[in-house]
Amino acid sequence: MYEMIEMLAMSFTIGLTGALAPGPTLVATINSSLECGWTAGPKVAAGHALVEAAIFSLIVCGLALAMQQYSRFVCLLGGLALIAFGVLTMNASRNARISSQEDRAATNPYLAGMLTSVANPYFWIWWLSVGSALVIDGLRGGMMMAGLFMIGHWGADFGWYMLVSLSMSKGRDILSQANYRRILALCGGFLVSFGIYYLVLGID
Repeated sequence: MYEMIEMLAMSFTIGLTGALAPGPTLVATINSSLECGWTAGPKVAAGHALVEAAIFSLIVCGLALAMQQYSRFVCLLGGLALIAFGVLTMNASRNARISSQEDRAATNPYLAGMLTSVANPYFWIWWLSVGSALVIDGLRGGMMMAGLFMIGHWGADFGWYMLVSLSMSKGRDILSQANYRRILALCGGFLVSFGIYYLVLGID
């Protein structure tokens, strides 16, 4: 029982350090929260978790070690994707408007969580190195221990992104149209910056 609690606490702490770091998924949470309200955070986290569930399955099958040699390609491809997303976000910010209650169904935070995870090179590098090592270490105690690692990890993601979406949705009620567009443009700029950073890593 003590080992199970220890695994949950350890994975929650490690997951929280990753969730707190600025990145594309955090940008997607902020963006979606302004449009969809506080429920955007858990939805973005769910899309993010779906990708991680697939990666977890691959690690259990032993494919993570074989993929580590492609880390440079991951940086280059992911960097280009993030730059493209960033440019599209900045362009869209020029005519963006805060969604009304009727418009909210048009957004898809689940897809935003999935796409920003898949396009983030750091996400793949972390899972193909640190993440895979931690899951494999958990597997030594059985599938249940590895599963507890994922539960703790997701607990950190869902908790943090829900907190972010709650705070952003509160601010949405007093946010002007002009400031909303500025925030979107800033989010796009962050995505481009992340993309350039990962391109440099891939080239080096």
